Amino acid sequence: MDTTPVYLDCDTGIDDALALAYLLASPRAELLGVGTVSGNSDAAQCARNTLDLLALAGRSDIPVAIGNHDFQAAPYGGGSPHVHGDNGMGGVRLPRSPREPEAETAAEMLIRLAHEQRGKLHVIAVAPLTNLAEALRREPRLPELVAHVTIMGGAALAPGNITAAAEANIFHDPEAAAEVLAAPWPVTLVPLDVTMAEVMEEDRRRRLADSGRPVPEALGRMLEHYFEFYREIFGRPCSAMHDPLAAAIAIGDVAVTDAPSVRVAVETGNGPARGATVCDLRGRYRGNGDQSGAHCRVVLEAEAGFPDFLVESLMRAF
Repeated sequence: MDTTPVYLDCDTGIDDALALAYLLASPRAELLGVGTVSGNSDAAQCARNTLDLLALAGRSDIPVAIGNHDFQAAPYGGGSPHVHGDNGMGGVRLPRSPREPEAETAAEMLIRLAHEQRGKLHVIAVAPLTNLAEALRREPRLPELVAHVTIMGGAALAPGNITAAAEANIFHDPEAAAEVLAAPWPVTLVPLDVTMAEVMEEDRRRRLADSGRPVPEALGRMLEHYFEFYREIFGRPCSAMHDPLAAAIAIGDVAVTDAPSVRVAVETGNGPARGATVCDLRGRYRGNGDQSGAHCRVVLEAEAGFPDFLVESLMRAF
């Protein structure tokens, strides 16, 4: 099976940890490096979370670089402890990896890997897009070097999860998101429309937590905190599958069934729609809605059953 060389940009909270473990488990992915940015926690804490999870999985060979602490137009605001716990991992304390973050920044790592893997590197971004925007400014040729960018972010027809209009990754740094989505590289946007439709239930979480295997067990314990946050949203303990679903779509493990290529703009004003992803879906009334010249594919539907696939993949790999 051909593998996809991957750079992962994340703000390692609970669903980022699931995405990271999933990429390690999939034979389709070759994870070459991870960059972190502030979001669920601050960028340095996210790097520590990533290093510790990689070590638990026996993959301390994968380098981790710290990216931006603050966003373009606002300082980092303290993260989401009510969603991801005080350390971003649901309060779960992993054994500390002896490896430290790289000397290079996340933007520098991305640029380096793009040159080393010219035309082959797939960028998976499941966090605010601050690092990607910085890399674009540092290396204007980046869109020519990268094969594809998959972003977990935004809401096309679904409501937001930070405000009525905006999803968290885009809301935290809409200026960066606007730059990244305007750049001339092929993008797949995996918004709340599809990630909120795939829900892991308590029996699947328990299977991980009770597995007796270090990686699945740690993830299952983290998810307990995440499930409690989502109890208020869904009315039961469960969770959406934001970041791991985006990772699975990126490497071709989950097929998309409705993903028109359309123009996408980001609202950067200071009104109630700040951070909204405005997807031009008017063409849906005459077919699939693809727009000539558009380079952003917006996933509105994907094949069902991902939570079970995720759990089985993790149990097989670890």
